[in-house]
Amino acid sequence: MGERIRILLPEDEVDRRISEIGRQISEAYNGKHVHLICVLKGGVCFTCELAKRITVPVSFDFMAVSSYGSGTESTGQVKIKKDLDEPLEGKDVLLVEDIIDSGNTLSSLLELLWMRKPASLKICTLLDKPSRRVRDVKVDYVGFSIPDEFVVGYGLDYDQKYRNLPYIGVVEFDD
Repeated sequence: MGERIRILLPEDEVDRRISEIGRQISEAYNGKHVHLICVLKGGVCFTCELAKRITVPVSFDFMAVSSYGSGTESTGQVKIKKDLDEPLEGKDVLLVEDIIDSGNTLSSLLELLWMRKPASLKICTLLDKPSRRVRDVKVDYVGFSIPDEFVVGYGLDYDQKYRNLPYIGVVEFDD
């Protein structure tokens, strides 16, 4: 069985939207320093592109989490695979995600991050699948709301492939 990729969001559209979000964040954090937390691995491409478009001072940290265990459905229990290098206390934090669907992992991650006493904590995601939401989470900056399809590109993968695509595509499997 093979797969092919159908373009859902072309590169120029993704680029334009990231620029718009960068402007919104720059305005919201005017006069402040924003601390970006990239959720690895999928969020790295979006985080880097977004940071280039933010005009206020930024710093970065990275976190790798898992909530899947051995199954394909999220358990909602976050396992930290790589924790932050810097404390969050007193910082204006922007958590940057590649995609949000059920909200289970994000909800648990937010609880953990709030315990570290940031001055503020907001969420930015490139892609949102609101139809899959199980836990209510407030997402402050959304690139695109998308249908419930399996997407790749811009950091998102299928079996560790397609992360480097400069657009968002849908994986379609041959029969």
